[in-house]
Amino acid sequence: MQQRYATNPDQIPGMTTADLRERYLVPDVFVPGEIRLVYTHHDRVVLGGAVPSGAPLELTGYPEIRSDHFLEHRELGIVNVGGTGTVTADGEVYTLVKGACLYLGRGILSVTFDGEGQFYLFSAPAHTSYPSALVSPGEGTVRELGDQLTSNRRTLNQYIHENGVRSCQIVMGVTELHPGSMWNTMPAHTHDRRTECYLYFDIPEDARVIHLLGEREETRHLVVADRQAIISPSWSLHSGVGTAAYSFVWAMAGENQAFDDMDPAPVTDLR
Repeated sequence: MQQRYATNPDQIPGMTTADLRERYLVPDVFVPGEIRLVYTHHDRVVLGGAVPSGAPLELTGYPEIRSDHFLEHRELGIVNVGGTGTVTADGEVYTLVKGACLYLGRGILSVTFDGEGQFYLFSAPAHTSYPSALVSPGEGTVRELGDQLTSNRRTLNQYIHENGVRSCQIVMGVTELHPGSMWNTMPAHTHDRRTECYLYFDIPEDARVIHLLGEREETRHLVVADRQAIISPSWSLHSGVGTAAYSFVWAMAGENQAFDDMDPAPVTDLR
């Protein structure tokens, strides 16, 4: 488990591209036959990927979280962005097709991944236990947002949220951009009460997403490829534009779970 310490907006002006990528980009989320995790001290989120690749993988405890088993003090949201796979939690087997989301609550002792899936993992500390729940694509709260005229027509699938699958802190879902649309979350926003992470996927091999970060008057960008993740601190805006349509998993943890608790960053205010 890699550790990344918290940063603040005063550091942004002096950062090089390499500095930004080292702190906010997770380039190797999915490695065949491995579970790879990153612990960010922004809201103590753990994110990463599990790729069974022919043999089951078990999610164990880690010294960095000082737990005998991973979910001893945590909860976990999982979205499959690969082929069909299974997650076994304390003997209960869940089958996840591509785009499905599984919530696992605090206290589960054993978690194993198998099959053809590429499982994106997002975890936050939890103060109590909520029931495990599997949501298939299209079964969550579906919201149609944006406009084709501004190239940001998109379908937002809310899975783990205050009016859906219950959790302590996690809010999680998947957004799919419509063909011909490239902008996500535009106009941009911040929510100074939650850290948000993006996993970009279904980006064509020869395409990229330009992800915006930083404060609205001191923006920077990162060039992101398929199945790479971004850590967005609570003070940072998060938006992006691709050279082709794509999808992304959004996940948050922090002060509250109100999805629409946002501080707008109008396009005209960006610098």
